[in-house]
Amino acid sequence: MLLNKEAQLTENSYYEASVTRPTTSAALGGKISADVCIVGAGFAGLSAALELRAKGYSVTVLEAKTVGWGASGRNGGQAIVGYASDDAIESQFGADEARRAWNITVEAMQLIRSRIAEHAIDCDFVPGYMSVAVNEKKGRQLAEWSNDLQKRYGYQMQPIAPADIRNWIASERFHSGLFDPLSGHLHPLKYCLGLAAAARAAGVQIYENSAVVDIVRGSKPLVKTAQGEVSCDFVVLAGNVYLGAYGKTVAPELDKRIMPVGTYIVATDSMGKERADALIRQRSAVCDTNFVLDYFRTTADHRMLFGGRVSYSSATPVNLVASMRKRMLAVFPQLSDLNVPYSWGGFVDITMNRGPDFGRVSDNIYYLQGFSGHGLALTGMAGKLVAESIAGQASRFDLLAKIKHHPFPGGKLMRTPALVLGMLYYQIKDLL
Repeated sequence: MLLNKEAQLTENSYYEASVTRPTTSAALGGKISADVCIVGAGFAGLSAALELRAKGYSVTVLEAKTVGWGASGRNGGQAIVGYASDDAIESQFGADEARRAWNITVEAMQLIRSRIAEHAIDCDFVPGYMSVAVNEKKGRQLAEWSNDLQKRYGYQMQPIAPADIRNWIASERFHSGLFDPLSGHLHPLKYCLGLAAAARAAGVQIYENSAVVDIVRGSKPLVKTAQGEVSCDFVVLAGNVYLGAYGKTVAPELDKRIMPVGTYIVATDSMGKERADALIRQRSAVCDTNFVLDYFRTTADHRMLFGGRVSYSSATPVNLVASMRKRMLAVFPQLSDLNVPYSWGGFVDITMNRGPDFGRVSDNIYYLQGFSGHGLALTGMAGKLVAESIAGQASRFDLLAKIKHHPFPGGKLMRTPALVLGMLYYQIKDLL
């Protein structure tokens, strides 16, 4: 069901249209062995592969489709310090642990920069991110959050006052904001393909079109595809919402911990450099603070890339381009002359508390999921932390694995309607 709905979302991606993919890797055939088998060739899986190879492990990556086919190659491209929600961290950790958890996300942004430099990845990275409030009440909440962040974690952002907001963004919609110079944005598919090229160069074996259909657990797990199997010492599950999409659920204990949520993006025609420069100072990424939020940025070829619609029922919204264009023009009415030739989407993996969900399903099978739409940077650190743990330094992985998660109520049949009703409540709150 999920894959059938996914097919509607992948056909008109600006990201796919603006890259040249390498020749697809051969599918796994026959029996092979590796120290570590990683399921999923997205940011988290490829990051883990790079880190593990640097530590001397032999690594095989199995990808059901092609590198970056899932959320890693279709997201909004915003790489942001922090978590999707602070509540899971702050309600469960003491002050010292919470600060350590926050600093992991700061390191995540530094890791992106270092990997781009080390592997010469051309992915259109632009530093700078703005968080903006749509009214005075939300502006006050944003300022309070920023002050609290500085007190607790020593992380400082630049306030943007109401009197100055028009100098930062050419829109009448926003009251005030914050500017974060460490966060930024990039072309996610270019970055993902760059990570894959670096992993291959380091000796990682990547098999595309190799969906995992079963994992036989034990001291030497067997990871099976339709045509082959990998015998290994460790498994890293980095497939998120797709782990059970190809037949047997390979880790049924994880099913209720995350839920697929559809998210959608459009890209306009190119408007030219001068016009794009005038929209957003420093060409920063921007996101508002609504629960059902809008996020946007300009691209290297001077398009507006605008995301905002979500589907908690996993059904693609009707008249997607028209509704997304309407949202975009509510922010930038001056773009009314531009066509919208690209629209696409995908499913992100959310948890009930919007905190990341890392852990083990057995001593030698790890999982990384629950990035909750805030994973472009954190996925890289997830791969680094799981590699540390496999190598015997588990303290940072275990810190985030301590976050407690509740399953979505109602099982597969009822959790979607229940969540839709819950999200309607938050949509109403956004209007207040």
